[in-house]
Amino acid sequence: MADKEYNIQELVHRDVYVNDKKVGTIVGERHHPNEARVQSMRIQVETDVADEYMRKPAELAPLPKELVHSIQNDGTVKLSKSMRELQRRWRNTIRVDEKLYAPDEMLDRAVLDNQGREVGVITDMVKVKRTYKGFTVRTRLHAQKQYGIGAEIKIPITAFARTRERLDEIVLSRTFDRVLQLPSYIAINGPDFDEE
Repeated sequence: MADKEYNIQELVHRDVYVNDKKVGTIVGERHHPNEARVQSMRIQVETDVADEYMRKPAELAPLPKELVHSIQNDGTVKLSKSMRELQRRWRNTIRVDEKLYAPDEMLDRAVLDNQGREVGVITDMVKVKRTYKGFTVRTRLHAQKQYGIGAEIKIPITAFARTRERLDEIVLSRTFDRVLQLPSYIAINGPDFDEE
C-alpha cells in the first residue's frame, strides 16, 4: 500500500522504477467524474520491459495506484512490488487498439458506434478462462427501440476499434447494426456461451 496518496499532477511525466529497472513513464490517468473509480494511472512502457513482461507487447498500460510506494529525491517514482507483480497485473487487462486497460478503466465508459451514436454504458466484463472476451453494456432506451435489443447486452472486445480518453468513451469499429450481425456478437449473447 502506498505510504501516502499522490495526486496525478505530482506523478505525471515521472519515470517509474522497480528497484533499478526503469518500467516506463507516467502519462496520465482516466478522466472520470468519480475520482474513487480511478484506481489506475496510464504508463508509457519501456520497449524492453514490454517485450519481456507482456504476452504481446503494448506501448501503453495501466499502473495500479496502490503499487506506488514513493517519489524519490531524484524525482523518480518507486513501486512497492516486483516486476512479477506488475506482470501479473498486466495479464488481467483488456487490449483495445494495442493498448492495455485495467478493468477499472473500462467500467462506466460510454459505448459509441463508429458514427458517434451512443449505444450504452459498460457495466461489467465478460471473462472466459481468465481472458476478457467482452463487455456487458447497459443499453440506452433509444438504442433498445431502434435495434430491438434488451436493456443489457454483451459486446465482444474484438468489435471495438479505439478509446477516446478525454471523453471517457470506447468506440466500435463499425455501425451498431453491423455489430449485431457479427458471429462473435451472436455467440457471446447466445444461450450456450460459457462465462466465468
